[in-house]
Amino acid sequence: MFIKYLFLALFGIAFGHVEGVVVHYLRLATGITHINSNKVILSEIPSILKIIEITREAATLIMLIAIAVVTSSTFLEGFINFLWVFAFWDLAYYGSLYITSRWPKSLMEIDVLFLIPRSWIAPVWIPIFVSSLTIIIIGMLLVLGAFPCM
Repeated sequence: MFIKYLFLALFGIAFGHVEGVVVHYLRLATGITHINSNKVILSEIPSILKIIEITREAATLIMLIAIAVVTSSTFLEGFINFLWVFAFWDLAYYGSLYITSRWPKSLMEIDVLFLIPRSWIAPVWIPIFVSSLTIIIIGMLLVLGAFPCM
């Protein structure tokens, strides 16, 4: 069981890095490298790129759900696997953005977390805190053997 969660974590980290690099490339391709807030970037990119970004986000969610489903035998296990891989993906995404573009400069930076179903805008510390807490809680429950579905 621990091997499965290790590989799910590695998948999340690798995928989060890919996502962070894509966003970095998007900023370079649009010439929007001077702005600290993704909320501001959202107002400056062309509408077609927003549509493309929404489809990228949808594809990301589908891939995260798919890996959770194929590694699960029950709905509860699938939900836990999704939360686990999503949390690692999210942390790796912000880590990759910071490594490639030195953004965010602080955890108080405002970010557009998702565009689906509408723009979710919040300080960066919120998704980092929620993802970290998710990993800690699921990790503790795994160590304690507290999941009856597994």
